[in-house]
Amino acid sequence: MSVIHNFSAGPGILPKEVLKQASEACINFDNMNLSLLEISHRSKNYVNVMDEARQLVKDLFEVGDEYEVIYLGGGASLQFGMVPMNLLSEAGYAAYVNTGVWASKAIKEAKIVGNTKVLASSEDKKFTYVPKGYEIPSDADYFHITSNNTIYGTQMKSFPKSPVPMVCDMSSDLFSRRVNAKDFALIYAGAQKNMGPAGSTMVMIRKDMLGKSGRKMLSMLDYSVHIKGESMYNTPPVFPVYVSMLTLRWLKQNGGVDWIEKINQQKADLLYNEIDRNSCFVGTVEKEDRSHMNVCFLPTKAEYEAEFDKIAKERNLSGIKGHRDVGGYRASLYNALPLESVQVLVDAMKDFEKKFA
Repeated sequence: MSVIHNFSAGPGILPKEVLKQASEACINFDNMNLSLLEISHRSKNYVNVMDEARQLVKDLFEVGDEYEVIYLGGGASLQFGMVPMNLLSEAGYAAYVNTGVWASKAIKEAKIVGNTKVLASSEDKKFTYVPKGYEIPSDADYFHITSNNTIYGTQMKSFPKSPVPMVCDMSSDLFSRRVNAKDFALIYAGAQKNMGPAGSTMVMIRKDMLGKSGRKMLSMLDYSVHIKGESMYNTPPVFPVYVSMLTLRWLKQNGGVDWIEKINQQKADLLYNEIDRNSCFVGTVEKEDRSHMNVCFLPTKAEYEAEFDKIAKERNLSGIKGHRDVGGYRASLYNALPLESVQVLVDAMKDFEKKFA
């Protein structure tokens, strides 16, 4: 079977050993002679999975019992509404920075819930940079950012010091680099970009943030309810949580965030260096804000695209088509993507230049 180099932006690539373990669990989970897909989520065997999945997040983020971890459905998109419902008081306001499509959607949902202010935005230049130099107000209920812009290919290289609780959507760069998780009051992420399959969302929240809004909420939208139920107030996304657990276990066993950050740096350097060197391609965002997870680039001539598409297909480069809002190409370098796959893409770009430049 030929090797496919999977640069999909999401659902993204998963470690091969994780896929193998997950497929086996679909037939015989935990030597029960039952499928993971057909056992009770309240069985001891699955409770152990959920407990480990929650603890691994704390281990990798290096935080203690001051934080709670829950797994929910609904994707990060549901969190766009749950965050303000749980943290935004009726008399207060929330502060946001707009760095792209997903940040824009988070702002839209927050405005429905309550008073929301946009402190800075990069929309004026089609989200090709990350805003800087803005002031975070000291009287906001919370401050919300998006760490990585999947569509446009920008990433916050550092995080501001916030005088108010800081909330971050880390959906597309979760555990790809070391961050000081204790700087954040709440971190959330859809699993399908860098942690697991679609269907599960991880939320890590500092305990002192619970019960802040003072508003009545539906039980399913209340973080406190899900924490009390240990992520099982209702039937959780059983299989996605299990695969996420396996992926986090894989990461920890191989050396954790420090280990993968070095590899991710190598992958990003290899590809960006070729984009900057190659006369047939050009990057789309400010160099200082380039994402190490989602690398966006364009052909320097429109007619190059059809020809490079052919080479990409020949070299088994999958999922590199750019988002419709940007065009060109997008190579997602998530944790499970091997350095060798990036080298195949770079070699294809070099061969393309020799032939067409």
